[in-house]
Amino acid sequence: MSWSWFRISSLVTRSALAKPATRLYPFEKRKPYAKTRGHIKFKINDCTFCTICATKCPTDAIVASKNDKTWAIDHSLCILCGNCVTDCREGCIKLSPQPWPPMLTKEVLTFRKDYGEPPPAIIMPR
Repeated sequence: MSWSWFRISSLVTRSALAKPATRLYPFEKRKPYAKTRGHIKFKINDCTFCTICATKCPTDAIVASKNDKTWAIDHSLCILCGNCVTDCREGCIKLSPQPWPPMLTKEVLTFRKDYGEPPPAIIMPR
C-alpha cells in the first residue's frame, strides 16, 4: 500500500514541478521543421502566365489564364507536391514552410495582373 502511494505522489510532484508537455498553441507556435511543406506563395508581378504550373498540377488546384492575366489556386485541392514550384521558369511560385490557416469554406485565392496583390481570400465556386 505505501509503495503505490509513494509512486503516485512522486509522479504528481514531478508533473507539478516540470514544464508542461504541450505548448499553448495560439500563443506559442511551433517552428517548422526543415523541408516542411506549408502552402504555396505566388508573386503576380514576376509571372508571365505561361500556364506550365497549371499543366503540371496533378490535382488541377492551379488555374492560370493568359488572356485574363489571372492565376488562381484552390488550397483545399493542393497536395503540396511542389511540381509547380520546380517547373516555374520565372520563380514566382514558392513553397512556404508555414501552414495555410484553417478554412471554414472552400476558398480559391485569385490573383489578377491588373490589380496586383489580392484581398486575403476570394471565395469562388469551381
